[in-house]
Amino acid sequence: MSTSEKSSGKLSSLRRLWPYASPYRGLVAGWLGFMLIAAGSTLALPIAFRLVIDKGIGGAGGGSIDRWFEILFVVAAILAIATAARFFCITVLAERIVADIRKQVFTHLMHLDMSFFERTRSGEIISRLSADTEMLRTVIGSSVSIAVRNVLNASGSAIMLAITSPRLAGMAAIVIPAVIVPIALFGRRVREQSRASQDRLADASARASETLNAMHTVQSYAREAHESERFADAANRTYLTSRIRIRTQSLMTALVILLIFGAITAVLWVGAKDVIAGNMSSGALGQFVLYAIIGAGSVGALTEVWNDVQRAAGGMARINELLRERSHIAAPAQPQPLPARFSGDVSFDAVTFHYPSRPETSALIDFTLHIRAGETVALVGPSGAGKSTVFQMLLRFFDPQTGSVKVDDHDVRTLAPADLRSRIALVPQDPVIFGADAMENLRYGRLDASDEEVCEAARLAEAHTFIQALPEGYRTYLGERGSRLSGGQQQRLAIARALLKDAPILLLDEATSALDAQSERAIQHALDRLMQGRTTLIIAHRLATVQRVDRIVVLDHGRIVAQGRHEELVAQGGLYAELARLQFAI
Repeated sequence: MSTSEKSSGKLSSLRRLWPYASPYRGLVAGWLGFMLIAAGSTLALPIAFRLVIDKGIGGAGGGSIDRWFEILFVVAAILAIATAARFFCITVLAERIVADIRKQVFTHLMHLDMSFFERTRSGEIISRLSADTEMLRTVIGSSVSIAVRNVLNASGSAIMLAITSPRLAGMAAIVIPAVIVPIALFGRRVREQSRASQDRLADASARASETLNAMHTVQSYAREAHESERFADAANRTYLTSRIRIRTQSLMTALVILLIFGAITAVLWVGAKDVIAGNMSSGALGQFVLYAIIGAGSVGALTEVWNDVQRAAGGMARINELLRERSHIAAPAQPQPLPARFSGDVSFDAVTFHYPSRPETSALIDFTLHIRAGETVALVGPSGAGKSTVFQMLLRFFDPQTGSVKVDDHDVRTLAPADLRSRIALVPQDPVIFGADAMENLRYGRLDASDEEVCEAARLAEAHTFIQALPEGYRTYLGERGSRLSGGQQQRLAIARALLKDAPILLLDEATSALDAQSERAIQHALDRLMQGRTTLIIAHRLATVQRVDRIVVLDHGRIVAQGRHEELVAQGGLYAELARLQFAI
């Protein structure tokens, strides 16, 4: 078992909740204050009950009975009001804390590097953001409050039992060790099983997320039944793991209740004999019984709440694991500022890089390339040659193991990543369309752009006409991942987004690959305008799209094997000539 797994269930992980609660000290104070009032009222009820029996019902006359029942009702009313106020304060506090945790975790995730997302499934991250934080909300808003209330009630009941009848209280105390021991023994087992249950739930969530995001592929291969079976298997493993935990919790609860009420029955049997013998009043025995019930019920509730707290400790530990993750790509303490007049000169100097998930394979090897400001360079080569890695290096999603990447003679490691990326526009091969309307998707390129600027970018990208034809125009919801648009329409939105960003460095990952011939011709002039005056790198799979670029760089197995214009490279022979022969039949 790893160190993180051993520490995951420790209650110390819940101490990290205090920084989230401290800004809401008013709610915490209100909760504690009303908690004390409610606990005091609960402990006062048996005394009021005793007075009703001994002074009212058992008194010499019945004239004062109304007063004792009024006192009993007042105590109950105070208990009701205090309980409602306590519930309000702790529930609102729980909602605020969980909202703050979710915001912090999500913000933290936004600043982690790509290597984290390579090794971590998105479904597991979503599980921690949703299921684990929801468990915390339940525990803070309910379980913790119940635990504190029952600790107060159990402690107060123990004191009042001793005051009411020291002899009977001493006999009742015998049950305490018998209750504590099973809690300690079962608690550790429940903690371990809770962590395993949460892990299996995360597995099922990850499976569902992966499948739902690939529904086009699933249905095109008619694999609905196969995916249903795989999810059913994951869900069944979650159920089986949870059933083990539930069985342990059930045994623990049954044992504790049996021990508590068995002891109470024995103590009450002795108390009943004392009443018959005249050594105790009926009211005193009734008071003792109520305190015993309150105390026993509180201890029994604590055993159930303890299990919830253990599960929450596991959930908080999983959240803490995310918060402990640190990005390997971070801004330096004093980043160099990029000048306002940024030319876009790019250079790679002897760069060697291995992806963290594939350390045995070199993505780039001694890669050296200089791209002058305003130059258009195409990267071609077979799959796995390192073309996309060049983009990753320039965007500083990863840092090279050796060598350097520079823009305008600034090493990208000396720049703030956000400042660097603000000077680069990317049009990916598989454009990302968010579950929002067209206007919001386009404005992602520049958040402060006006509606007119957004529409102008769409016109330049030949997207305005089809957007206007949508049911609500620019305010039409485009569906999750752009499901209401064709592939070509999605790509034109991505081009419009890049136009709106107006960055000096442009990265095109085969930006017209999803377009038919007619659409490609219509949009090529927009790309030509977009590339004017910008440093442009193009990943090209179809050589027909790069015959007019300034320079073609041919990559193979992470190395540059040739450079030049189309005609020059064809004449030289080699890899590019072979690719051209296959595509153009020359």
